[in-house]
Amino acid sequence: MAVDNFKPTLWEGALIANFHSVSKADALSTKPSDIKGKTVTFNRVGAGQVKDYTGTISWDSIATTPIEMTFDKKKYFAFSLDDCDKVQLKADVMAVTTAEHAAVLAETYDTDFFTTLIAGVKAGNSIGSTSNKKQLTPRNAYDYIVDLGTVLANNKVPSKDRFVTVSADVLGLLSKDPRFTSNPNVLENGVVEGQRINGMQVVQSQELPVNKIVAHHKSAIGAAKQIDEVEAMRLQSAFADGIRGLCMYGSKVLREEAIAVLHYTVGTIDDIPATKVEITNTTSNPVNTKEVTGV
Repeated sequence: MAVDNFKPTLWEGALIANFHSVSKADALSTKPSDIKGKTVTFNRVGAGQVKDYTGTISWDSIATTPIEMTFDKKKYFAFSLDDCDKVQLKADVMAVTTAEHAAVLAETYDTDFFTTLIAGVKAGNSIGSTSNKKQLTPRNAYDYIVDLGTVLANNKVPSKDRFVTVSADVLGLLSKDPRFTSNPNVLENGVVEGQRINGMQVVQSQELPVNKIVAHHKSAIGAAKQIDEVEAMRLQSAFADGIRGLCMYGSKVLREEAIAVLHYTVGTIDDIPATKVEITNTTSNPVNTKEVTGV
């Protein structure tokens, strides 16, 4: 049988390698300290203390609070091949097959990641709302993102490892602002090379919920995934081999205060009402009115 020489580690390794190369969640989250079966553990260090010195010292114990998460999402893939052994020997066929399935898994994983992140925002850390969206234009998109960074700063979120994730539409608006680059280079993991706004690394992802921009610190959310099982079998309904695998994943908010969200709609400069500016000629005293685009 063709499946006798099936090498699951070959396929698992290829899937995981491709998965890491395209997933945004891996770069934007805290990694777990332990994974046992379906249970994932993240450790949060307790708050530090400083005291007035009066001649004696009392010692505090360093404590960590374990935060557990259970893999609550499961996705599988299953496809048939005429000859599993031959495909394993053809690197190009295997690479294309694993890359395709890895990309789909990554999109699903990232969609869940951003949904969880935005849903966990602290009350008061949102600009606008689902019923009162802010209108973004090439003129003000940059400023609204600056405001998201200010929200994080007011919550004493560390400056290092801050990110702001935007859609392609918003990245297009930013590229029309002279304070941003006009030709952004988006790396494979979504990072916009060399572009920071108010201390936040700009990231672009199409897996964001619609009309949302999210700013966060890396410690705000934990995420993990694993390929649980990959196996091959001879199909009874066809003269072919079957390969199937199961991926388990999940995300959990760890620090709600380290998240800020902007609810928006996309507009243009033409959408901004014109403002009438009166110009007075001091010699003859006529008043001329000229319409200019408002700020």
